[in-house]
Amino acid sequence: MRLKKWLVHALTALLVGVPLMLFAAADPARAIGPTLLPVTVTNNTGRAGSVHLYVLGTNLSTGRLGYVNQAGTFTPWPAGQIPPSPAPDVAIAGPGNGGSTTLRFPRGFSGRVYFSLGEKLKLFLTPDGFVQPAPWTSADANRNILFDWSEFTYNDSGLWLNSTQVDMLSVPHAVTVTGANGATSRSGDLVSDGRNKVFNALKAQSGWSNLVYTRPDGTVLRALAPGKAAEAGLLSSTYLDAYITSAWNAYTSKTLTVVPFAGQDIRYFGRTSGNVMRFTNSAGATVASFNKPSSASVWGCDRDLFAPNDNVVGPIARTLCAALNRGTLGTIDTQPSTDAAQFYRNSAPNHYARIIHQNMVDGRAYTFPFDDVGAFESLVQSGDPRSASIILTPF
Repeated sequence: MRLKKWLVHALTALLVGVPLMLFAAADPARAIGPTLLPVTVTNNTGRAGSVHLYVLGTNLSTGRLGYVNQAGTFTPWPAGQIPPSPAPDVAIAGPGNGGSTTLRFPRGFSGRVYFSLGEKLKLFLTPDGFVQPAPWTSADANRNILFDWSEFTYNDSGLWLNSTQVDMLSVPHAVTVTGANGATSRSGDLVSDGRNKVFNALKAQSGWSNLVYTRPDGTVLRALAPGKAAEAGLLSSTYLDAYITSAWNAYTSKTLTVVPFAGQDIRYFGRTSGNVMRFTNSAGATVASFNKPSSASVWGCDRDLFAPNDNVVGPIARTLCAALNRGTLGTIDTQPSTDAAQFYRNSAPNHYARIIHQNMVDGRAYTFPFDDVGAFESLVQSGDPRSASIILTPF
């Protein structure tokens, strides 16, 4: 997700990396979650000071952007201006250290739960919608605020809730969901002192120390994902280029096999000619082609690797992007590879992804847009949820 100055960034129904079946209609014979799903936010940070919560996103039935109050009522944003004008104060008072606050997600809503510590976020609107906070840009009004977010979709097919590091890692948090059967799943926990371990490892990695941003008062606020850091001039914009070329050229003399759907015998076969990798299906018909991607395309899983929401080109693009981020393209010729021991061993590793995954209790994280390929993402899901939670963990 890329936000340039004054660019409107709609919080769309499509969450980064959420499975394609996410918006399928529910089976009418199957139970679904309540109209208003209780979501408890617990503050176990160990930090004094205020916490402010925001539930922002899209009403899936109308497509309108807006916000949800603590009771679960959706309100569309009013029209803004150019330059962007301040949005209404829609902050929900969050819990103090050791406390909890319960929100409600209305069914048919997709977006983010933001949480800021010590200071409210500064939100803005244009005539077309909401301008997403972008602290990786020097002019962003939220640059020196300690905040983070989780992403979710709640609809008639269930709840998908993830702790995301796709753009940055700042406030460590875990997510849970409890289904009608009483079973609870949880993901997103960093190991003990994991936030500091991630930051210190990035600082020690040659060329990557600038990803960690410290406020003028000495508070370490966040680590930026490599794509955001490269946009800001904090990481080489060509960091992956040599590796991408090597991996791309490997398939001039051998075939890449993509098996995009686990448990299904659907295969696509890729070969490179010049800078273009073309894929054929089992009948030999060409179904997709991709230009050799730039480093930016790989970090963002977009541009040359844009993945439409279809059943052929999108799944191939997702697989290519995951393999390039994990450094397995060119050496492992059937993708996706699901052997995590083989990840990040290439000539130019994604150290941000490597270090964060290494410091997660369950090894799962959302460190780039398609980190869910192979189910390595920090996601909880239930087709029949009864409650959920976001736990701000100690740091």
